[in-house]
Amino acid sequence: MLTQCRWLSSLAAVLTVLIAPLQTVAAADKQPPVVTADEIIEIRGERQQQSLLSVKEQPMSTLFGGQQALADLARSVTPISADLIAATALSDLHDIAKVAPNSFAAAGFGAPSLPTIRGQLGEVLQNGMRRQGGNNGLGIPLSFNSVGQLDVVRGVPPVLLGTTQRTGGFVNLQAKRAQLEQAQTTATVELGRWHAYRAQLDHGVVLQQGQQGARVSVESIRENSFYDYAEFSSDSVFMTYRWLLDNQSELNLYGEFYQVDWTDNAGFNRPTQNLIDHGLYLQGQGRQPNGSLIPGAFSLIAPSGLIALPRNQVYTDPDDINHAQTWLLYGDYQRQLGSQWNYRHDLMMQHLQREEIAQNSFVEIIDGASTFESRSTWQADWSAQSTSWFGGGLRYNDVLGYSQFTTEADLPVDLSGPLSNRRIPLSPEQQARLVLLRPGVYVSPGTQYDINGDGAGDFNLSDTTASRSYQWSLFAQHRQQLTNRLTLEFGGRADWYDVTARDAIAPAGVMAAKDSYSDWLYSAQASAAYKLSHDQRLYVAANFTESTSNSMAGGTVLGADQRINPLNFATENQAIELGYKYAPVGSPWYADVNWFYQNRSLRNRDGSNSGIKTQGIESQLFYQAETAWLSAGYSYLSARFDDSPAFQDARTVYDAFDTSRPDLVAGTGVGAPNFAAFPASTARVQGLPDHQLSIAFGVNVHTAVELGGQLSYHGDYKLDYLNSVRIREQHSVNLFAQWQATSRLRARVDLFNVTNQSNWSPVFEGGYFGATLVFPELPRHAKLTMNYLF
Repeated sequence: MLTQCRWLSSLAAVLTVLIAPLQTVAAADKQPPVVTADEIIEIRGERQQQSLLSVKEQPMSTLFGGQQALADLARSVTPISADLIAATALSDLHDIAKVAPNSFAAAGFGAPSLPTIRGQLGEVLQNGMRRQGGNNGLGIPLSFNSVGQLDVVRGVPPVLLGTTQRTGGFVNLQAKRAQLEQAQTTATVELGRWHAYRAQLDHGVVLQQGQQGARVSVESIRENSFYDYAEFSSDSVFMTYRWLLDNQSELNLYGEFYQVDWTDNAGFNRPTQNLIDHGLYLQGQGRQPNGSLIPGAFSLIAPSGLIALPRNQVYTDPDDINHAQTWLLYGDYQRQLGSQWNYRHDLMMQHLQREEIAQNSFVEIIDGASTFESRSTWQADWSAQSTSWFGGGLRYNDVLGYSQFTTEADLPVDLSGPLSNRRIPLSPEQQARLVLLRPGVYVSPGTQYDINGDGAGDFNLSDTTASRSYQWSLFAQHRQQLTNRLTLEFGGRADWYDVTARDAIAPAGVMAAKDSYSDWLYSAQASAAYKLSHDQRLYVAANFTESTSNSMAGGTVLGADQRINPLNFATENQAIELGYKYAPVGSPWYADVNWFYQNRSLRNRDGSNSGIKTQGIESQLFYQAETAWLSAGYSYLSARFDDSPAFQDARTVYDAFDTSRPDLVAGTGVGAPNFAAFPASTARVQGLPDHQLSIAFGVNVHTAVELGGQLSYHGDYKLDYLNSVRIREQHSVNLFAQWQATSRLRARVDLFNVTNQSNWSPVFEGGYFGATLVFPELPRHAKLTMNYLF
């Protein structure tokens, strides 16, 4: 009870700080009237072009049922328009932290494929349909070529969207749309430090005035890097077609192809406190118990010295292979069936192929992952105060993939030495516990086998699988306005999963194992919204969902017992959210704040799951006027294990060092990696700061010149489970200057990390590598962007 009172006191304090000055300013502001949150009027046609930087006026998609204003949603959401993406220089999913609270993220091995929300990996949706993700976050980078708006949603998905693996939140990518009245073509060129180049041509055409239009966007990126042996190269083609068939129906079709080559960047190993605080790296190659200098389990380092290792000299290899390509086809059809009924159908197909073969023996190959999803939704407007949604869908996922991560050993590697230090040629003994996929490439089988009959498994297991799943769903949701002030909403969903998994590459002499499993998964939600006044709203929302635990590309693996683990379909998540929203009519201000509690699961490296309970406060503030705009967000997060075990690559970084040089490091002599397992506890989850603050702004100092910047700050936090190393509080300052040279030509210069901070971040989500790796963030650098409107 005392803890809850403290939370409510903190929430009240944040409310007071945010709202009190705004109410005063709002009363004085005299702005043109806008559509209020009380009345959403749908107008079919084209929206006049204007700069949309405040979330207050962003058109929300149908994620929660029908069109609603942000102030009326009983959830914590940050919609980021194309204008705000450009204004804050968002270029990947980690950058959403510049705008959206509670979205601090690890480096994702230098190429984020999924967002992190409320301390957990989140999902990526495309127009409300779930996209394929990586293997527990290790996936492919995301192209923004097709993006017209980002919706950052905190918490579990609503029942209309269905069960997902990751329940901290999701980012919905609203695709660019074809124009029907006035088409335009925009060319964009970016030039950055370290020979970074990006070019995009976005061309639209009106096929039939007011009825049909098409749009094509082509983008190419070529980047060298500050980091050694790192580069990024991608090509993307996006196409869309829009057709207003008549006054009651609309069809939208989309297609996208994306291919990318990038570097898996592990940052620095050996993250001692001396490295974090002073940039000093401990030298010396680890030696295995058998005397080999090839990195391996329980290696010990005899430290030979300290060196200020250049921050670009990271754990990469020029001979690593990392390539992926994917294509997506999706669309929606909407039809007004009468005065009360509306129908919507969403369809999506995606195919993904990926190949990563690293010199440190890591292998992940997705030899084809195909997804198909179809969803039908009916909307019934019983009255102006009563609306229902119901429907069903099918999602099909087929994955063939091979992986091998059991022989990696990062701590023994001396990055100050030759490249040969980093490479792990497999010994005959290691090869015997794997399966040969192709010449020189060994992977794990899809399950365990006892070949010699000694009662013990003879192979190393990773995430290899050939799996196929069908997900049939039924859902219903109802919204009821009980009074002019009070609105209730509730909904439920049932998903029938039917999954088959088999070993994709069984060892010679055995029959490939195979298993099937089916189960019902359920979801429910309820919320209440109360209007304190025309400008202010209180809401409370509760969600329950049962989610899955999957491997790469959403596949399902067999356990060591050659069976599908039923616990992978019994991951329960509960969340409650209490919030306040302030959206004064006729004012450029918007603010909201909420307190949340959520329990969820964390998929561990070995495929098991650990319970996590989180709670915190999230707040955001936006202002947009003719000559200035402001975005600010603050969040507090407490993430703890929910009486669950935890796992790390090593118990502590100091286990990697022997005791011969106490003057350099207090080594324990245990050896590492030692694959530490910690007993069930309620300890804080490592790799997550408590406090996060972001501020972005822009000011028109001249009719053609805008100046602005962005500040990010987070508090200190423990990097590893035992809190033997901490990341200190950090900040980063970015500045920009933009010049509207003509009505068609715009130039912008961004300067990132102006104060040249030597910041660090975790390499991977979940804390597994907390005692092994840490990522050095980029130093000061600049980028020039030029846009020309034809």
